[in-house]
Amino acid sequence: MEHILSNPSGRSGHSWRTIAVVVAGIATLELLGLVAVGVALVAKPVMHRARKEAAATTSASKKPAKVAARPLMPRGSISVTILNGNGVAGAAATEASRVRARGYLIGEVGNAPRGGYGRSVVMYRAGRRGEALRLGRDLRIRLVTPLDGLRPRNLLGAQLAVVVGG
Repeated sequence: MEHILSNPSGRSGHSWRTIAVVVAGIATLELLGLVAVGVALVAKPVMHRARKEAAATTSASKKPAKVAARPLMPRGSISVTILNGNGVAGAAATEASRVRARGYLIGEVGNAPRGGYGRSVVMYRAGRRGEALRLGRDLRIRLVTPLDGLRPRNLLGAQLAVVVGG
């Protein structure tokens, strides 16, 4: 019974082969973990970029449908409301004479519902952007926007409005 319980070499513990197998197994698991993290960190951005490039090439290859441009109305048939937004007396009347000199119809001349416009603005109803850009170019007003702060009823039936600013 004594020879079964005692180790012939006199050392206790596991043999070097068992330790080597355990260390190799741990190293293999560690390597698999590092590969998984690398795929997650590298492959995800690469796939994202590839999808963006694929979407860009498919959208670039599609030709946009040509929409027939609506011809601009003649200046003489466009009604323009002139509103004074800076509080200076006579500013709207002066601007109205400039607009009339360019060939536009003058709808109404009055005060803007609110003041404090820093710059003069050309505003337009829906579908009248082209005419508004032309009026802005004629009057050298760079700011052309849809109705912003004005309601369509403030135009009093006109298609465009010029709000005179400071």
